[in-house]
Amino acid sequence: MDVVRVRNRMVDALREAGRVRSAAVEEAFRSVPRHLFLPGLAVSDAYADEAVAVQFSDGVATSSASQPSMMAIMLEQLDLKPGHRVLEIGAGTGYNAALMARIVGPAGAVTAVDIDEELVDRAAGHLESAGVDGVELVVADGAEGYPSGAPYDRIVLTVGSDDVLPAWVAQLAPGGRLLLPLAVRGSQLSVALDLGVDGVLRCDSVRSCAFIRLRGTAASAETSRIVDGLGVALQTPDDAPEPDLAAAARALADPGEQRTAPVRLGAVDVWDGFGLWLALTEPGVCRLLAVRPDTPLADHLLPLGATAGTVALSAGGGLAAVVPVESRGCGAADVAVREFGRDARALADRLLAALDAWAAAGRPGASDWRLTVVPVGVDAPALPAPQVIVKRHCRVLAEPPRPQQRG
Repeated sequence: MDVVRVRNRMVDALREAGRVRSAAVEEAFRSVPRHLFLPGLAVSDAYADEAVAVQFSDGVATSSASQPSMMAIMLEQLDLKPGHRVLEIGAGTGYNAALMARIVGPAGAVTAVDIDEELVDRAAGHLESAGVDGVELVVADGAEGYPSGAPYDRIVLTVGSDDVLPAWVAQLAPGGRLLLPLAVRGSQLSVALDLGVDGVLRCDSVRSCAFIRLRGTAASAETSRIVDGLGVALQTPDDAPEPDLAAAARALADPGEQRTAPVRLGAVDVWDGFGLWLALTEPGVCRLLAVRPDTPLADHLLPLGATAGTVALSAGGGLAAVVPVESRGCGAADVAVREFGRDARALADRLLAALDAWAAAGRPGASDWRLTVVPVGVDAPALPAPQVIVKRHCRVLAEPPRPQQRG
């Protein structure tokens, strides 16, 4: 098999899809052999646009080689330049570090930190087999960054985080950029943040993403809870109080009125489009996710790839959820809002109003929001009607998309 041809075919597809946009990112993808970072995998699989889990603990993936399209999106967000000093939190296979080293060149430097010594050792072997220089690998807890190499022009996380930690901000050079998959009310967003002279991190771009979460001292608590007997989990935002699972079970066992909504939703809207809008504009948001295929709620869930789920509002003993009207096949579907349990009428009204507002705003997704991160101890800037998400080490100010102009 012609490896170069297979690799170029992958890059061509990334360009055609708009994931690769710059010459520097394109050259890196064409030059660095991904298959050498995934030994044992068929070449055709190594260059497929798929994430590959490379380490498991108790059946749960703890490290993976990210999907090439997501890597391209984040490298474009990172906006690396020759000579940049880069810190990567999460070494993975070493492939992303190799791509970054290619872009920053011999005048730059890439340091990749991972808490797992075995992963670091394997990444070192991959980098050596690919002939990549300019990458320093360190076994350390990424929550502390790597102060020995600071300051950095760019810090990038290839693992999800619930917070923006002080060490990362402190180790950024003035005007430097922090790029991380940040938990935002149950969604995960790849957020590029530029450090201002006032200590505030202002958003350059936002993209939807899904990454394995940070381990170590900054590991986040699980936000999904199994609802007994129904084959679903209730996922609540990271800053929400502990859900009343017994009340949720009683409500879901008592379906009520269903009202059709004048919108269509696809899988991405559960996490990104409408799901993100709802999470940032309404209290009591949650998601219902199937944990087994024979859940009694199957007809009330939207398809999410190999599984199913939906977005909902809950309060007291009631719950209102977005449900498919008929087919649960792939693609966008006509939807309705269904009441569950007593006192769900007001929740259903709010959910329908939110669907209308989202549609009227032009169905915005993650890239339409602007996030500002204000570390603890720094004064917040004035923003038009921001949603404020309070985390341990910062506040995240979410500026809603501007309404669409109508002619």
